[in-house]
Amino acid sequence: MNNNKTLFDKVWDAHVVEVIPNGPQIIYIDKHLIHEVTSPQAFAELESRNLEIFRPKQIVATADHNVPTLHQELPIRDESSRNQVEQLAENCRNKNIELYGLGHPYQGIVHIIAPELGITQPGMSIVCGDSHTSTHGAFGAIAFGIGTSQVAQVFASQCLLLNKPKSMRITVNGKLNENVQPKDVILYIISKIGTDGGTGYFCEYAGNVFEEMSMEGRMTICNMSIEMGARGGMIAPDETTFEYVRGTVFAPKEKEWEKKLAYWKTLKTDDNAKFDKELSFDAADIQPMITYGTNPGMGIPINSVIPDPRNESEEKALLYMGLKAGQAASDIRVNYVFIGSCTNARIEDFRSAARYIKGKNKSENVNALIVPGSQSVVKQMYEEGLDKIFNEAGFQIRQPGCSACLAMNDDKIPEGEYCVSTSNRNFEGRQGQGARTILASPLTAAKAAIEGRISAFESLN
Repeated sequence: MNNNKTLFDKVWDAHVVEVIPNGPQIIYIDKHLIHEVTSPQAFAELESRNLEIFRPKQIVATADHNVPTLHQELPIRDESSRNQVEQLAENCRNKNIELYGLGHPYQGIVHIIAPELGITQPGMSIVCGDSHTSTHGAFGAIAFGIGTSQVAQVFASQCLLLNKPKSMRITVNGKLNENVQPKDVILYIISKIGTDGGTGYFCEYAGNVFEEMSMEGRMTICNMSIEMGARGGMIAPDETTFEYVRGTVFAPKEKEWEKKLAYWKTLKTDDNAKFDKELSFDAADIQPMITYGTNPGMGIPINSVIPDPRNESEEKALLYMGLKAGQAASDIRVNYVFIGSCTNARIEDFRSAARYIKGKNKSENVNALIVPGSQSVVKQMYEEGLDKIFNEAGFQIRQPGCSACLAMNDDKIPEGEYCVSTSNRNFEGRQGQGARTILASPLTAAKAAIEGRISAFESLN
């Protein structure tokens, strides 16, 4: 019998409260992250059943999806958004839950603030009523999105009733090509295995490409695990992870740090551990990527042409996008560029964009939005002078929030317009009714803003 365990097995098994014979398992949840969109119904369910929050200290709340990214000091104009944000504040106040709302120095996108504050730690189980909770798997945590009824379940019990997913490992080894960023790596993987290639699995990313990535890069990878259908993604914690967590606001201190660190170092897949599915890719095959359709699996290198549609769904996607098979990606002219979202709104993302933009001016036809993922990122941007680079190039810096990732706030893309976006989804209407979304890395998005179209790289300079 093979007793060797995968990273996923180790973390999952450490959180099993009870195994129901021939059924699901009860899993303990270490951290529950909430925001203004998916929590009100869960709070209401508890009220209707006269239940209390079981462990409010394990919950962290922020406002991000609906918040405006201009004039956050003023009352929110949109009534629905204002009501949701105010309801979150009231619920948190009544239930003694920590809230990082508008005006708080920790406020920002939920999947950005938790890691940078040290709330996210290796070996944890983390949930949120948001599919991109998979982001936190970059720390060697089991992290996944849950529905509203499950949010209520965690409120009431700090546990979830779950069937254990299968395990999958994706390995990428080799040397990445110039100008290839983590976003390109995950878009390439999804383009190869499809949006259902990870369905039913929890995915571990392995190989030197992921080992050499920064934590920001690893979070981008795990963030988009959900876009290939996986329940979540994980990367084994290592010295890069430990140094990122060390010294953060909520990181363990002194003796507790040493104790936790010793445990975290055991969180790696054992030799000869068995996965239910294994896939491998060569880093040399990966080029800067864009999407051309209406799901993240419709991706191509930026120096290629739009491929022939393989089915009716892809024909419909091309029609929506206003593109034709055989058309060069460089023919696509864009009017909007959005650098932000829980996928790419960390300081590293803005540094890479600023390096390319410095000394250049954006195309006069492009509206370019720079939306930091947290108040901490804002502070870093100004301290490093990135704000001057963006402002001088004609980009507009906004305040933290989900912004133009999704059409839940003021930052919508007009109908029929192309937007090169560093977010994670390009569904029909995702950024606004009739908006045409092209997913890309921060570097590719910055280049599109300068040139007003999609274009391949010759070099960084």
